[in-house]
Amino acid sequence: MIDVLYFAWVRERIGLPKERVETDAATVADLVAELKSREARYEAAFADPAAIRVALDQELADFDAPLAGAREVAFFPPMTGG
Repeated sequence: MIDVLYFAWVRERIGLPKERVETDAATVADLVAELKSREARYEAAFADPAAIRVALDQELADFDAPLAGAREVAFFPPMTGG
């Protein structure tokens, strides 16, 4: 089981701030593919992976990062400074 957190418009499209997911995904990309296959709302949220950033256990990561040992995955839009 892994905790999956959604922030900003990702959360709005999926309709949940977080959920616990049982997965056999090896990488973040594999997890995204599993989520997208669930329902249209996940497909919409992850339609453009380039518009989403990911963190594993609060450390920025890439979509090809392994999930082994991770307790938490967070998806969020890129941050803008100002």
